[in-house]
Amino acid sequence: MAKLNPGDRAPAFEAPDQNQKSVKRDDFQGRKLFVFFYPKANTSG
Repeated sequence: MAKLNPGDRAPAFEAPDQNQKSVKRDDFQGRKLFVFFYPKANTSG
């Protein structure tokens, strides 16, 4: 995956939120979005 820079458009994604409701990048159209990833959360790594 290519490295993103500040201001780049986030790649399309779909993931569950804290209530297990599916959210997509396009659900936030026209709004600023901050996405924080925990790549090793809930893993043995």
